[in-house]
Amino acid sequence: MSHHTPAKKSLGQNFLVDRRIVSRILSAADLTPGDTVLEIGPGRGILTRPLAERTSALTAIELDDNLASTLTTEFASLPHVRIVHADAREVDISSVVAPDIAYKLIANLPYYAAQPIIRRFLEAAHKPTLMVVMVQREVARTMTAAPGDMSLLSVATQLYGRPRIVASVPPRSFRPAPKVTSAIVRIEVYPQPALPLDSIDAFFTLVRAGFSAPRKQVHNCLQQGLSVTRDAAETMLSDAGIDPKRRPQTLSLYDWGSLYAAWRLRYPETDAHPQSLRQN
Repeated sequence: MSHHTPAKKSLGQNFLVDRRIVSRILSAADLTPGDTVLEIGPGRGILTRPLAERTSALTAIELDDNLASTLTTEFASLPHVRIVHADAREVDISSVVAPDIAYKLIANLPYYAAQPIIRRFLEAAHKPTLMVVMVQREVARTMTAAPGDMSLLSVATQLYGRPRIVASVPPRSFRPAPKVTSAIVRIEVYPQPALPLDSIDAFFTLVRAGFSAPRKQVHNCLQQGLSVTRDAAETMLSDAGIDPKRRPQTLSLYDWGSLYAAWRLRYPETDAHPQSLRQN
């Protein structure tokens, strides 16, 4: 493939060119010859080629029509490789990986689309067993944060899997070079969410309310975000064993689980908002 395919600013393209980083991604994915892999954002194919050599089935989703066409031509002789011209934020997952097939997801994501794509596949009925994704380093730190630095994204990621940062990636590893440092994140995806929830949507209604004013104490956040009285907010927190004066970023995933149980016990009729997570 030509390495002079121009990057499109409209698609946030920064092509990976550092083969040492490619090796780190491949190592983090723990690939075996029998693996099925879904690659998102193959670009010029720097990862696609070694993935094709190491797996039994590879599907690569590319939004850029020119790159998708070029990759289709390049891999036409390999029946186990399929190039799909589509938007990973919207593609029907069952159309790219059969529902009964376990798969790993590997992605070098444009910054503007990283969080929607990661959330989409973590929330999907047919989740990958493992994700290895390239994102902005600050996003990676947020995804992997411990209590004290938690956010909505931290909770959303850690509910579905165990994330860790594999490596930082400097701007010089890309062409054109972005203005920020990136990071490789490996997420071991749980078969089921880490918390036993009766409604994922209702849970994120609560969590979003809790982070509605992160600098405030958590009882104030819940008052504001859930439109309840101070007494009601403090009672729920007390029932969950949480000091009302704590800040929301100090709560662990399991604290949120305890708070959710207390909230649902007192407000079982709560109307969840299904889009609450995706709106952030």
